[in-house]
Amino acid sequence: MNGGEGYALQTREISKRFGAVYAVDGLTIDVPRHGMTSIVGPNGSGKTTLMNVLSGVLPLDGGVVLIDGADLKVLHAYETPDHGITRTFQEVRLFDQISVWDNIMVVLTKRGMFAALFERVQPSYRRRARQILEDVGMWEKREALASDLSYGQRKLLEIGRAMAMNVRTYLFDEPFAGLFPQMLQRVKELMKTMRDEGHAIIFVSHNMEIVRELSDYIIVMDSGTLLAEGEVDDVLSRPEVIEAYLGS
Repeated sequence: MNGGEGYALQTREISKRFGAVYAVDGLTIDVPRHGMTSIVGPNGSGKTTLMNVLSGVLPLDGGVVLIDGADLKVLHAYETPDHGITRTFQEVRLFDQISVWDNIMVVLTKRGMFAALFERVQPSYRRRARQILEDVGMWEKREALASDLSYGQRKLLEIGRAMAMNVRTYLFDEPFAGLFPQMLQRVKELMKTMRDEGHAIIFVSHNMEIVRELSDYIIVMDSGTLLAEGEVDDVLSRPEVIEAYLGS
């Protein structure tokens, strides 16, 4: 079984259970290689568990993930960049004890924290780090400790760290949650730019207005299973989706 060239990733009958409960239950999806794909569904539908499985944070209990023709029954988090995938988390994860600048440099130089802090780096890395921090609006905060940033600034820095990975496919778990309008708009623009540069963007969101605005493709989950997938307007107009997710 090989992955199709038109897909960023595919799953075939994947499952993840916690005890006797299946958070993801025999899920088969095809995520387009280009554009933005949103994953939506009611609370408890398995969205974040799916993101954790696709990024190797949680092991599969069954099924297979297909990436660029590779059939992966075992996927470790440290291996995902080698497969062209990285992610952000609903609860932001940074190196809190070092600066904004060094959080980017650790990723760009692909070295340990000690090396990033004390070794000389190539000018190209410094130029790229500055560009990323300017893009996410954090250049003026480059010397601040990550632990001193506001929630919204931490989200922006985490997105900057993901951008520094320069992979093909980005997984964003609730990237808009808790953001003030100005920062929310910046995150939307960053994601649009990444899409326009040819990256595949997969994001989870409860904000249906943003889902409609950004999505080229949508996947609706319910109780760990696939309820619907396809073009946004078509999927969101289906009676089963309205009943399960929109509640009307």
